[in-house]
Amino acid sequence: MLPSDTTLTEDGFSERTKGNILLIACGALAREILALKQANGWDHMVLQCLPAKYHLFPDKIVTAVERTVAENRDAYDQIFVVYADCGTGGLLQAKCRELGVEMVEGPHCYSFFEGNETFAARDEITAFYLTDFLVKQFDAFVWKPMGLDRHPELRDMIFGNYTTLVYQAQVEDPALKAKAQDCADRLGLDFEYRFTGYGDLETALAARA
Repeated sequence: MLPSDTTLTEDGFSERTKGNILLIACGALAREILALKQANGWDHMVLQCLPAKYHLFPDKIVTAVERTVAENRDAYDQIFVVYADCGTGGLLQAKCRELGVEMVEGPHCYSFFEGNETFAARDEITAFYLTDFLVKQFDAFVWKPMGLDRHPELRDMIFGNYTTLVYQAQVEDPALKAKAQDCADRLGLDFEYRFTGYGDLETALAARA
């Protein structure tokens, strides 16, 4: 459940509160960031999320972050971008540097949830990753955009080089674990469960507490 002073839609998310740090984040991280805020009493942080579907079109992330920074720069003492590179090919990092704002380190959320150093050391090239959000939204973000709902015969062509579906769990939820196992079965992949918690996401936010 989201707090009563928040709004979450498919087009984005914003908190109707005030603080001195604005977090501009991916909508896929909304619940995780809210949970960390609540657990740690980070009331000075205000969350504004961009649509999670931008991950399907990474070029939109850079433009949306730039626009959101411009719209809010004068209202906050600090702005922190809660995105990793997320498929932008270094363009988001370059834009944040140009705008004078910081962002989360790492290539993507799979890396910073695991811990960037740990993820890099694993060097897993045949693993397909899901987070809590992606388990919940598997059909909307994986199955349907890849056309597998209409053409299941594409499965082996798209996922033929993968061997394992790795579920990086932020919370321990048996129902989500069972759903992730089902996702692995549907993709014809072995299943591995890892409880990562919030990883470097928590570390990055705690540094601004």
